[in-house]
Amino acid sequence: MPSLVSTLFLAATAAAAFVHPGALHTTKDFQRITKHVTDGSEPWNTTWTLLTSSSYAQSSYKPNPQAVVYRGYNGVNSENYQYLYRDAAAAYQLAVRWKITNDKSYADASVNILDSWAATITEISGTSDKFLASGLYGYQFANAAELLRNYSGWSKTNQTATANMLNDVFATMNNLFLEDHNGQNYYHYYANWDLCNIASLIAIGIFTDNKTMFDNAVTYFKTGPSNGALPIFSIANYTEPGSGKILMQGQEAGRDQGHSTLDFTLLGVVAQQAYNQGVDLFATYKNEILNGAEYVGKYNVGYDVPYTLYESYQGNQTVISNSSRGTIRPGFELLSAHYGQLKGLNSSWTDAYRDWVNTNSTSGVEGGGGNYGPNSGGFDGLGFGTLLYRLS
Repeated sequence: MPSLVSTLFLAATAAAAFVHPGALHTTKDFQRITKHVTDGSEPWNTTWTLLTSSSYAQSSYKPNPQAVVYRGYNGVNSENYQYLYRDAAAAYQLAVRWKITNDKSYADASVNILDSWAATITEISGTSDKFLASGLYGYQFANAAELLRNYSGWSKTNQTATANMLNDVFATMNNLFLEDHNGQNYYHYYANWDLCNIASLIAIGIFTDNKTMFDNAVTYFKTGPSNGALPIFSIANYTEPGSGKILMQGQEAGRDQGHSTLDFTLLGVVAQQAYNQGVDLFATYKNEILNGAEYVGKYNVGYDVPYTLYESYQGNQTVISNSSRGTIRPGFELLSAHYGQLKGLNSSWTDAYRDWVNTNSTSGVEGGGGNYGPNSGGFDGLGFGTLLYRLS
């Protein structure tokens, strides 16, 4: 596999023909979404109302950029990464609102967030948690930028500044983590660390037209050496009695359900971004992402699932963890829409967990940043999937 280090900053291949916008959403997606909103169809209209009432989706929103972002207390500098995850959520929500309404005030507010951070941030620091920040907020900022790339009110000079920020601050760290894992071996960090950094590289590669970055991130996901690579992420497969469907035990099932469900939120992001560029990671290894989502979905809505011992870097995990069982984690709307609605596959447990989250949080629909509490976990996924992904 080509080294990500040696190829990350190679000039984009001239022949690369990325679809734009084409990270989490395409023009065709917004045609469908806008029609639902215009028609007042449910449940899309309820989700639209939730989005437009968000404090992060208002044209009056003002960013709070930081020169150095700290995630994880290093004994010297206090954490300030909340400014980054809030502004990333706002940039995305505002960009989505512009795409649906064509009201330039929302685009201008989103552009202002990106421009302000591009002119200010120089580094992400802290403990090893800095690599979570580089992955999570890298993919989120890149998705906001991708939605805005054809906005006439965003100058090419400022777009380039945002691209430079994404490359120099975020992608550099994404790549460093996947190559070096903060000086640890490949199995020291759980899968979500890899997955968020892979998601970021794919999104940044799309926005910057860097096919080398995109291709290497996809290759790492499919055949890489660490826990976030799909073959290593899979611990065991089981055949469900009655349905005959495959349930796949993921790498964090014995850790806790908050992180186990986060893995599938991030797997959806990785696969959706690649899918919109013609690479079907959803289907990889016989729909392994679906199989895993069915396993975690079934367990988190209250049903037992089989479990195989996992030897983690923290010791043997002999039973599936019931810590945070039934957790509220947005992101399964995307998986349900792709597998169950688009491809017509059996996604019953994925659907059940989607409905569990929606029923127990936001009036039957999926929310986004700001709807799941003020802490960073509520901003790990961009959300609003009932509006943005549901087909029927």
